[in-house]
Amino acid sequence: QVQLLESGGGLVQAGGSLRLSCAASGIIFNIRAMGWYRQAPGKQRELVARIFSGGITNYAESVKGRFAISRDNAKNTVWLQMNSLKPEDTGVYYCNLVRAGNEYSGQGTQVTVSS
Repeated sequence: QVQLLESGGGLVQAGGSLRLSCAASGIIFNIRAMGWYRQAPGKQRELVARIFSGGITNYAESVKGRFAISRDNAKNTVWLQMNSLKPEDTGVYYCNLVRAGNEYSGQGTQVTVSS
């Protein structure tokens, strides 16, 4: 099995920054991708950013230029640097891992951006 431990959420004012981290443990070889999803109240979960094993990244249009995802393959850890945060970035952020055709998610960490 795969375990994902997230940290770094919190409350921040608009324009501020937060850095999320996610450490994977368990059966974690042959990871295809790691990333972050978020879910705002009353909305569907959406992809925020993802990084593939070769280093290719994907970002939601709404966060391009503000968020940056990075990964340490040796430590099986992924980070999400979030800058210029907006109230619409508020939500629960879930770490996500893809390997062997399966997807795994963490418990989530709350990010709240006040206006």
